[in-house]
Amino acid sequence: MKLAIATPVVTNVAGAALTWEKTATVEDIGRVAEAADELGYHHLTCSEHIGIPVSEADRRGSRYWDPLATLGYIAARTSTIRLATMTLVLGYHHPLAIVKRYGTLDHVSGGRVILGVGVGSLKEEFDVLGAPFDDRGARGDDALRALRAALPSNEPAYDGEFYSFRDLTVDPCALQPHLPLWVGGRTKRSLRRALTLADGWCPFGITVATAGEWLRDRDVPAGFDVVLPADRPLDPVNDPEATLDTLHAMAAAGTTVVSARFVHHSLEHYLEQIHALAEIHSPGGPS
Repeated sequence: MKLAIATPVVTNVAGAALTWEKTATVEDIGRVAEAADELGYHHLTCSEHIGIPVSEADRRGSRYWDPLATLGYIAARTSTIRLATMTLVLGYHHPLAIVKRYGTLDHVSGGRVILGVGVGSLKEEFDVLGAPFDDRGARGDDALRALRAALPSNEPAYDGEFYSFRDLTVDPCALQPHLPLWVGGRTKRSLRRALTLADGWCPFGITVATAGEWLRDRDVPAGFDVVLPADRPLDPVNDPEATLDTLHAMAAAGTTVVSARFVHHSLEHYLEQIHALAEIHSPGGPS
């Protein structure tokens, strides 16, 4: 089971109140990314929303840095940690636009991009962008197939229900021959979509126990990633035993990558937490 971080500052996950992050700088993000990189964390994240309805801000959060710009900056500050969109909303982009933008990022980062994607659920955001909402599930499935066809090719060809293209040069496309696609969401349908069309599942808003139950009902192939957050923020500095118990429970549920959120009161406290979690997780750490 690998460790990752839900990058602070760039998103207030589930409407969590921002503390030191309110006035944090891009340099602070860089310091977190560099520390996670040096400690061997698998990936860090940045989410996507264009605009959150005021009525939804308390539930979903209102801060969402743009993932392409943010991850491009982080790519320049790091060398091995992977860069995961968590998640891009498929309906907001043509698949070839995703290929061009994140294929370029894949080159900039030396092949470290993971595309976490979802079909979206905020109708108000779809409406303001002029994107179709009611058939977003079917469009998302078609977009995933189109992405898989187009990501590795400078001359992509695809003919689907909603997207069709050929006789175009897209340069650059992805550097990785098989750029990982993960599917987010909070329903059993998102898991089915991930198992059918992607390389991993990165749900939100469900408990680890629920995710484990859904996974036990499915034939999960070897190498398929299950990326889950703990049910509560981790505090490895002050409660390493409880943190280790949480990691064991997550592994038992089928988690392959822990997307860690922490109790944290300052940048220095956050850096202490990511160091402590890496120590607990290491073979020579607490047991």
